[in-house]
Amino acid sequence: MENYMQDAFLPLRDVVFKTLRQAILTGELKPGERLMEIHLANKLGVSRTPIREAIRQLELEGLVIMVPRKGAQVASITEKSLTDVLEVRLALEKLAVELACKRITYEQKELLNEKRIAFEGLAGTDDAGMIAKADVEFHDAIFDATGNMRLGQMVNNLAEQMYRYRFEYIKDKNGHQKLVEEHRRICDAIVNGDIEAATKEISAHIKNQEASIVSRIRSEKDKPND
Repeated sequence: MENYMQDAFLPLRDVVFKTLRQAILTGELKPGERLMEIHLANKLGVSRTPIREAIRQLELEGLVIMVPRKGAQVASITEKSLTDVLEVRLALEKLAVELACKRITYEQKELLNEKRIAFEGLAGTDDAGMIAKADVEFHDAIFDATGNMRLGQMVNNLAEQMYRYRFEYIKDKNGHQKLVEEHRRICDAIVNGDIEAATKEISAHIKNQEASIVSRIRSEKDKPND
């Protein structure tokens, strides 16, 4: 959270909110971790007021929950919340690849392939933040190719929640090669205008992500308490 002052021109409450949200989305603040106002205020060099305001905003986004007699803590990643988000994402992505197959231009094909290659170059490294960013940019290139601004807006509304699960998936380096192969097949199908193949590949891509994260959730749940 040290780099939050890069946004120093924003109102302080917005800087603190953005910093804490990013820490939650990337796993720096872990599910179940208590958000102690004094500790966070000292760490960020601010008073408790903007911390308190940021926590309220994070609660509205579902990233923080209030626990009786314990206070605020980072919301857990549950199977239900994961399923809810990915059901919506799957519907949007299937529509996106169908429209992209029909409407993608030559320049957009080039861009999609560039984003695929960029992701491939980062896969297998330890920089989960950059890999997640490259993954977002690959999928954004698909949505851009649809030519449907409303669809893009719907994706943006869900972006923060999707990012949390995407980051959780990408932290597992063992799955990076599978992601590379899935991206390649999705890209090839769209470039070739093959709607059936594109829909099949994007569905498998998201279902594989869901299965991987559910496995991680269950393994964490089964761990003995310290």
